[in-house]
Amino acid sequence: MQTEERITIELVREFVMAAHGDLEKVQELLAESPSLLHASYNWGGSDWESALGAAAHVGRKDIALYLLAKGARMDIFAAAMLGELEVVQAILVVQPEALFAPGPHGISLLQHARMGGEKAQRVFEYLTVLS
Repeated sequence: MQTEERITIELVREFVMAAHGDLEKVQELLAESPSLLHASYNWGGSDWESALGAAAHVGRKDIALYLLAKGARMDIFAAAMLGELEVVQAILVVQPEALFAPGPHGISLLQHARMGGEKAQRVFEYLTVLS
């Protein structure tokens, strides 16, 4: 039987904060506490954010790709930032209301695509037309 790792709210907060821009810290914390990969922090007012969500809204492709390689679950916001047009389109086909769903901190899907830069330009243009 596998015992479940216990992580503290403070550790989750530290991990999510690191994912906004410190790849080395993300790697260090994840190595120490693998359960952090799927953890989310509530900033208040139901503003939940995962490490992947943090990396996505600030355009940190390196951190997002690292987390995905470790098994983080892709979402529409990360897909938009990473320029994964087919993923974004597929989600919007089955859940069109996701176009206007707020991401972490209320940041829009369009803004996530903007943060992806040149690689996400096609996603940005697609979302602009839909908006």
